[in-house]
Amino acid sequence: MRKLILLLFLIFMSANLSFAAKIPADIQNYINSTFPKTEFRFDGVIILPDATVYLPLFPAKPLEVDNIAIKSAIPADKTLKDKPEAIIFNNNYVLLKVINNPNGKKTIISPVNVPEEIRNGLLPQDMLVPRGLIIPENLKGIIGNLNITLDENPGLRVEVPQIKHANVQNTVTPVPELKNKTFYVATGYSKNIQVINSENKTPAYALSQNHVPNAMKGYKNKFLLVTSFGSSSLNVISLADEDVIKEILFTAHPDEILVDNDKNIAYVSSPEDSSIYIVNLETMTLSKQIKINGMCERLTLSADGTKIFYVDKKTNEIWAIELDNNYLLKDIGKFPNVSKIAFDNNKLYITSRTKNHLAIIDYDTNGLIAEIEITAKPVDMLAFGNNLFILGAEGNVVQIINTKTDELTDAIYLNTNGFATRITPIEGTNLAIISDTRASIYCVLDMVKKQIVKLSPIEVPIRAIVVTDKVTKINK
Repeated sequence: MRKLILLLFLIFMSANLSFAAKIPADIQNYINSTFPKTEFRFDGVIILPDATVYLPLFPAKPLEVDNIAIKSAIPADKTLKDKPEAIIFNNNYVLLKVINNPNGKKTIISPVNVPEEIRNGLLPQDMLVPRGLIIPENLKGIIGNLNITLDENPGLRVEVPQIKHANVQNTVTPVPELKNKTFYVATGYSKNIQVINSENKTPAYALSQNHVPNAMKGYKNKFLLVTSFGSSSLNVISLADEDVIKEILFTAHPDEILVDNDKNIAYVSSPEDSSIYIVNLETMTLSKQIKINGMCERLTLSADGTKIFYVDKKTNEIWAIELDNNYLLKDIGKFPNVSKIAFDNNKLYITSRTKNHLAIIDYDTNGLIAEIEITAKPVDMLAFGNNLFILGAEGNVVQIINTKTDELTDAIYLNTNGFATRITPIEGTNLAIISDTRASIYCVLDMVKKQIVKLSPIEVPIRAIVVTDKVTKINK
């Protein structure tokens, strides 16, 4: 029975790959030559830098051509730079521009004489169509089995109660690096992901989910990857659409998420079936299942993306997966009550929540280099620039270990009277957010200056937080 389930799952994974809508590279290069930084989304939607949206039609019989060129356009004699309503390439691919009407509706062009390339084309069948798009009657054939989202459907967006008291201050002055950013916050108890402008302390609105989010990671400021308690799927949320663009199914509950932006992949753990899955983030499909020993938790990805470390929650055994060595499993040893694993300078740093110490292990020999007494209840760690930042919940302190000398060099006291729980690095900066489950506040840590540069109020507890640039919405 188990073999049958695994076979069906592998068949599903293979089918999943075929659903991805890949715009040919020569068309991508052609568009990028006029509009650099165009987004070619994995479901087929093409978004120009100014948020103009084109929908591709895939031909039944693509033509092989030496050089891609525009065969015709509607209106005629328009170039790509003019952003015409329809573009027909010499290989029979077609782009249809999403037109925003004055009444707020969206549609595409409805030519009196429909060119053959448009009439015989088909929209990608896994596309998340812009909400409320109206397909003209004479173009209904391009839909196939595609689901067209109704205009009345608000997507995931739900309103939240707003502060109305005149004497309550809602504004926050963020540090310059966080200006005009958006916080996506999972609270750990609500099904809603709270959406908070960095200049405010209360949510502007929320994104609803069917289950309470467990882990959440961002990808390229465009997507949220979300696992949830009680759910067997990984939701991929498009921030431009504010809707679930892909639901990736697992045979058991997915749990933690690691993202490797350089390789455009994510690692998703599933302790129940002793596996870590690789998700191709360019197609948003499962690409590999890595079978491991035990029930994995406390996942850590090395900075160079070659190793994953985890602890078996049943045995307290720590394992390494050598990703560049045919996924070889290496037994590191058994450590009590592991709260976090970090890796730097070819050394493992392991904290114990109950023993309040840091063990330093040589990766090559598995030998104990040192054991250092640290703050009580160490709950999180972050390696950055030859320094290891250790967050202690009981003392509300960040201790800093130099990973070259393995000496304790600094202690930063948060002075929040709370119970800090997590350090989350902010991509592209030297900053990290220290979140708190007790105090309505978060701390901004400058990891170069080694100091707290800002304490800011926030009206929701933070289980997981993703910080992004503000995303232009395409459903407005």
